[in-house]
Amino acid sequence: MIAKIQHNNQNFEVDLSKPIDISITLTNTDENPIAWYIEKPVIEPVRFGHWVGKVSEGSSSTNFNNIFFNPHGHGTHTECLGHITKEFYSINQYLKTFFFTAELVSVEPEPRGEDLVITKNQIEKALDGKFPEAIVIRTLPNVDEKLSRKYSDTNPPYMEEKAAVFIRERGIKHLLIDLPSVDKEKDQGKLLAHKAFWNVKNTHDLNDDARFDATITELIFVADEVEDGSYLLNLQIASFENDASPSKPVLYKI
Repeated sequence: MIAKIQHNNQNFEVDLSKPIDISITLTNTDENPIAWYIEKPVIEPVRFGHWVGKVSEGSSSTNFNNIFFNPHGHGTHTECLGHITKEFYSINQYLKTFFFTAELVSVEPEPRGEDLVITKNQIEKALDGKFPEAIVIRTLPNVDEKLSRKYSDTNPPYMEEKAAVFIRERGIKHLLIDLPSVDKEKDQGKLLAHKAFWNVKNTHDLNDDARFDATITELIFVADEVEDGSYLLNLQIASFENDASPSKPVLYKI
């Protein structure tokens, strides 16, 4: 189905019958990706004595599961600045629109000592003068192992502070990336890229120009066959009153 879209004084067409889901499925298997030193998710039937909420076990007419997971460590999630602040701020309260122009870019993080870093120059070059509302960053090499990788204690690539500042100053409100964090795994709590993107100078006493309406989405996966370029992004979250929610970002080629 071809839809004609008018958005922010732009007119374009997208084929709504060809969604490109860039989220990672959450499972209770060893194939689930894991970050931040936790165990895999738990999905199991409710049990009341001899009653088990699972049709295949014969005592229930319905499947009735509990799910225990962590948004930040178990899969694709979208977070607001409440992720790093003393005061509570909810992604459900601050993400109120869900369609954005987006630019998908592929970047190979550069060696810097023992680290691999996404730099300002790489992001600036990849955007090539464009001003989208969202940027979707696919890191190279782009391997299927990202779908099940165990990131804890591996020092994954991350984004330098200058790159996050550039993205913010570009007016980009939504940053999506296929890493467990935009910041270094062990950085003594500095969180330089998070703070730079949200324009948070003091996590205990927020400045007036902090970006409440900006989001970071981590642990996405963009398959190789999806070409770099311009898309319409539908950023879907669950209605959790929490700093972050599991999410399902979907792209539509413009």
